[in-house]
Amino acid sequence: MKFSHQSNQVSSFSGNAFSQGRQFGNMTLAASLAALLLCGSGATFRPMAAKAQTNLGPIAQATAQATTEQTVIYVNSAQGSDRPGAGLSEATAYRTISYALQQAKAGTIIQLADGTYSAETGENFPLNIPSKVTLRGKTSSKGQGVMIVGGGSHVSASFARQNVTVVALDEAIVEGVTITNTLSRGTGLWIEQGKPTIANNTFANSLREGIFVTGNAQPTISSNLFIKNDANGISVARAAKGVIRDNTFQETGYGMAISDTSAPLVSNNGVFKNKAGIVVSNSATPILRNNVIENNLAGGVVVIGTANPNLGTVNDQGNNRIRSNGSSDVLNSTSNLLLAIGNDINPNGIQGNVNFVPADVQVAFSDVQGHWAQSYITALAKRGVISGFPDGTYRPNEPVTRAQFAAIVNKAFAPKPVRINKVFADVVSTFWGADAIQTAYRGGFLAGYPGDIFRPNQEIPKVQALVALTSGLGLPEASQSLLSRYSDAAQIPDYAKNAIASATASQLVVNYPNLSQFNPNQQATRAEVAAFVYQALVNAGQAEVIPSPYVVATP
Repeated sequence: MKFSHQSNQVSSFSGNAFSQGRQFGNMTLAASLAALLLCGSGATFRPMAAKAQTNLGPIAQATAQATTEQTVIYVNSAQGSDRPGAGLSEATAYRTISYALQQAKAGTIIQLADGTYSAETGENFPLNIPSKVTLRGKTSSKGQGVMIVGGGSHVSASFARQNVTVVALDEAIVEGVTITNTLSRGTGLWIEQGKPTIANNTFANSLREGIFVTGNAQPTISSNLFIKNDANGISVARAAKGVIRDNTFQETGYGMAISDTSAPLVSNNGVFKNKAGIVVSNSATPILRNNVIENNLAGGVVVIGTANPNLGTVNDQGNNRIRSNGSSDVLNSTSNLLLAIGNDINPNGIQGNVNFVPADVQVAFSDVQGHWAQSYITALAKRGVISGFPDGTYRPNEPVTRAQFAAIVNKAFAPKPVRINKVFADVVSTFWGADAIQTAYRGGFLAGYPGDIFRPNQEIPKVQALVALTSGLGLPEASQSLLSRYSDAAQIPDYAKNAIASATASQLVVNYPNLSQFNPNQQATRAEVAAFVYQALVNAGQAEVIPSPYVVATP
């Protein structure tokens, strides 16, 4: 399907690229981006379920390739001391990252304790992470509680003087920290050379972007959260390439701004609720694969100048889901014919000269062929409710966290609020799943624990998953006598018995391999969650029945 070229005017496109909060109203998109130039420096700060699982392959590989013996240096901003002989244990930690960097050599891991690292605690910005040095906080929480806040002058070879928090040099690793630059035109992390690895971090509340990639750099940027940065989540400029994958961009200006002649691979990212999803300008040629780009205010993928992003070819389909974005899902304001083959896009959301061939909705994960839950997994993947991993697997036997379950529920049911927000002490606003948790809570699917905690990273048991679905969908009550279907019914907690009876009556329960064995307190696997959620959709009249010998039927 070929769509004719449309006007360059994008009246709904606006940006808040400067800390002053300038608006760009009814300007052309090109003019909006031109306004995003750093005055006097020539630098450009041009302008999406979360993956809950993290892939640390690049880090493991980088570590394995280290040719020098590794040394761990400990840093604690609250209790440490910058003195000779310190830093060798948590009890005798250094106070500042700055001092630790002076001691670091190739192979060093700088391990940060929880706390804030700022000018007030003695840091000198920017923090320059040398080649083959690792700066590490808490990877499991994407840096929650390990805050690096501040900025300082950095002279870029391609963009002159900048205000930057952290500079990652060739083969440096930054993982498990939260980086914020609240200074004027502040950038969280600057990358201009080599192949650093940036994984499992949070980039939040910077006055410009979370990460700026320029020069000839080829970083791997994976499994990070970008949220509430004023201009962009990531800016990619000059001739930079590299890989941007498995990240979440949410409410962060433009999710990604890819410009000049840069050509990164952008894959498996979630880009949601930004001013625009991905803006490609100048002569950039990024490759976009397997991304979910939804609910961005002014547009999903916006192409201007002479840019020509690769959204899929006949031999290598795009597999991007680009829907429900402002005035357009894909806007091509160039004179180029844009190929977009094998994507999930509403044709009515396409503007400009685009050769659009819809995706073949066949979904195949390499590790679910012949699996008992294959049909459920495939059906939910087609709906965009669940997704797999970059290596083409689904990993059906892995557990699901409460935060991940919240995200799945939201995608499956889009619950409407039935109660007001609740503040959970262990879910900070920058946590990747914070919005999903609130939506699932307000929708009546999930609740917290005593003490106003949610335990977002706790692996959800089967009984909790089914109680959540029963509650959120308001399933009718059923007799507890139905629990006699299960040989281990005595293990069902008292609080859950009514809900499990309702779930049984509504045929939400899928037990493999033994119909009569429920294992209520066992962690739910990705396969089991897919089966439960699909059966709930069937019960709600939103999906066709999939015959399965493992659905617990009632007389």
